Amino acid sequence: MKKLSILFLSIIIVTSSAWAQGVDRSKFIKDSLDLYISRALTNWRIPGVAVCIVKDGKVVMMKGYGVKELGLNNKVDENTLFMIGSNTKAFTATAMAMLQANKTLSLDDKVTKYLPEFKLDNQYAGQEVNIRDLLCHRIGFRTFQGDFTFYNTDLGRSEIIERMGHVKAAYPFRTQWGYTNSAFLTAGQIIPKVTGKPWEVYLKENIFAPLGMINTLALTEDMPKSLNRTVPHTLVDGHLTAIPYCQIDGLAPAGAISSSVNDMSKWVMALLNDGKVGSRQVIPNAAIQVTRQPQDIVGSVTHLNGETNYQLYGLGWFLQDYHNRHLVMHDGGVNGYLSSVTLSPKDHLGIIILTNTDQNQFFEALRWEIMDAYFKLSYSDYSGKYLKRLKAAQWR
Repeated sequence: MKKLSILFLSIIIVTSSAWAQGVDRSKFIKDSLDLYISRALTNWRIPGVAVCIVKDGKVVMMKGYGVKELGLNNKVDENTLFMIGSNTKAFTATAMAMLQANKTLSLDDKVTKYLPEFKLDNQYAGQEVNIRDLLCHRIGFRTFQGDFTFYNTDLGRSEIIERMGHVKAAYPFRTQWGYTNSAFLTAGQIIPKVTGKPWEVYLKENIFAPLGMINTLALTEDMPKSLNRTVPHTLVDGHLTAIPYCQIDGLAPAGAISSSVNDMSKWVMALLNDGKVGSRQVIPNAAIQVTRQPQDIVGSVTHLNGETNYQLYGLGWFLQDYHNRHLVMHDGGVNGYLSSVTLSPKDHLGIIILTNTDQNQFFEALRWEIMDAYFKLSYSDYSGKYLKRLKAAQWR
């Protein structure tokens, strides 16, 4: 009898495994995603999450989960604002590419053409650096070099650019990729030089408003004034705690935007539709395409499923292969927030994930889980795997 039970159990396991491999995994979105996310909020200790999936020009799902602030019964909805951090960079890069498309400037123009006071410690680099260099992180700085000196301070944009000029670069000019927020700030400061309008005004008038992103904020200073907004959270001595909004308007073109999944869905749908909203061409397709052209080799990444992928950088976007797909993606992180925006252009698929804690990898796990469902790959429980890996690292 015991042997029969073991055999019966083995048959169930094999059958279940075969079903998992062959099932139409897109049903995961409709049937299981709510439970998956709700469980993750508890396991990862995340107050609130907002998620949107766009497919073939339509919103497949858009929903808020959890609360805006821990301890309060103020639920997240599709219009609740989250800080999106470095997902701001794609907006800045696209704005610069739009200015190239309408022949206001060239991305290959030297920075000193518009900002003659611009200098770098490497004098040659300071003289030769162009706008494209700023937007793809190849000015010679090591990743985050100098950034935290300028982060969450009351320094103005011009002050940061001046101080950036005193940072001794870790690498020779254009030889290494190094993620540099102050470079994106510098690019954004060219906008008022050629348009007469500050970066935040230009984005509002030329991207936010035409796309219908009516709730999106360009500056951190405006976030506390919003009625429908999340509060940032982090872990303090092991306890999830609400914290103040970080002040990064000095670095605004690199990371200050706050938005909702409803507004971000309009941005993503336009990007997946060659810049069109209906019949209106809001963003020139040429501008979108130039941001997706590889500029730098970042390296390779090994996915949890064992697949090793290349990782390149365009202008404001990471570019990565995954299961024979070309992905355009970026993560964002500022104090109390983590976010993710991922596009699979050939599949006309877009995924937006916003969270109001900076202590989770769920935003990343969920991205892969949703993509695997659409790519008809077997279920992996990335959330559980990321959590297990994190706990193992904490015990080392």
